[in-house]
Amino acid sequence: MERQNLTARMMVRRLTRLTNAFSRKLENHVAAMALYYFSYNFIKIHGKLRCTPAMAAGVTNKLWEVSDLVALWEEYERRGERAA
Repeated sequence: MERQNLTARMMVRRLTRLTNAFSRKLENHVAAMALYYFSYNFIKIHGKLRCTPAMAAGVTNKLWEVSDLVALWEEYERRGERAA
């Protein structure tokens, strides 16, 4: 757990002290953390695992890219517009 906290602090500048990258609103902070954890688990290939943590856990069988995340988000927004 300590290693995960250190990695998050090093990768997300919002978690370090004395930085300009802070969130004025809680929802912005939550969105930034969600993007970090998504990229950590679905996009980044880890040295010891030689795959992503999501692939190692059997959650997905493909290596995701940022464009996949954008497409997923656009589909989510389209469904929200149809429902409204």
